[in-house]
Amino acid sequence: HLHGRCLAFLITAHSTAKANSSSGRKYHRIQHGQCSYTFILPEGDGGSCREFKAGTPYNANALQRDAPQPEADFSNQKIQQLEHVMENYTQWLQKLQQSAVHNHTAAMLEMGTSLLSQTAEQTRKLTNVETQVLNQTSRLEIQLLENSLSTNKLEKELMIQINEINKIHDKNGSVDFFYAFRKNIEELMIMIHSILVSSTQMHLVSAEHWLGNEFVHILTNQREYALRVELTDWDEHQVFSQYDSFHIDSEKHNYSHSGTAGRQSSLAIHGADFSTKDMDNDNCTCKCALMLSGGWWYDACGPSNLNGVYYRQGQHVGKFNGIKWHYFKGPSYSLRSTVMMIRPADFA
Repeated sequence: HLHGRCLAFLITAHSTAKANSSSGRKYHRIQHGQCSYTFILPEGDGGSCREFKAGTPYNANALQRDAPQPEADFSNQKIQQLEHVMENYTQWLQKLQQSAVHNHTAAMLEMGTSLLSQTAEQTRKLTNVETQVLNQTSRLEIQLLENSLSTNKLEKELMIQINEINKIHDKNGSVDFFYAFRKNIEELMIMIHSILVSSTQMHLVSAEHWLGNEFVHILTNQREYALRVELTDWDEHQVFSQYDSFHIDSEKHNYSHSGTAGRQSSLAIHGADFSTKDMDNDNCTCKCALMLSGGWWYDACGPSNLNGVYYRQGQHVGKFNGIKWHYFKGPSYSLRSTVMMIRPADFA
């Protein structure tokens, strides 16, 4: 097909040449491969067109124009004008870039200064709050220490009175009278302790507190006591564990507990000594109170710890040092609230 098209072009070109041979037009033929191209050139007008000089490199694919080529000086002027325009654009872009960098830097500096000011202000506020909390904590600690000393003094005096009552009771055998009197003394001890605590830290008692092993020991050694443990999870489910007999030994015996406990009790079945961070009394080579963050009756760290770390909702799962009761929510669920209550076993 290519050869056919070339042949057709040649026929047309030759026929045109024959038809216009008398007009004085010039013909130029180019051979390219199997094709031959013939171009009809306009008649020269005496020098307006440049003549093709022999020996000049010729591009066979160059486009032949009817108009004369532009002069060299005109091309140079155009190039210079374009270069000048490009230079102006370059300078303009550089100025824009410098202006943008300056504005951006100024904005960043202003933003950084504002953030530093806000951070300094927040730090100052936090420091003030921390100082207030520390001062309040120090005052509460002093009050608690004073109340604890007063309570211990009263407890010792009451114990002396109870011992004296026991001596009198052994001598004269007035069982009913002195039993009732002794009971009144115990109730008075509880009342005095409650008044001392509530007078200085009512908000703490209503929130969370630990009565104290020594005081529980004194109570549970006067008569038979029962224990009730109430537990609440984060879905408002409430359960309790009842112990018909509960007793805490003295400090000399590490405040060990004993009493009735079922086979699935989360308290140690055969009792356990009370361990703290600075007094390791558990049956484990590790320090359970230090590892589980709270004093408790640990038996090789055991299935319960109601004095663990308090985790809020959303952070209460997967916490082995939280407030746990194994036979309620498992070993790694930190409970929302717990209450331990004791009362005389024969309380009606």
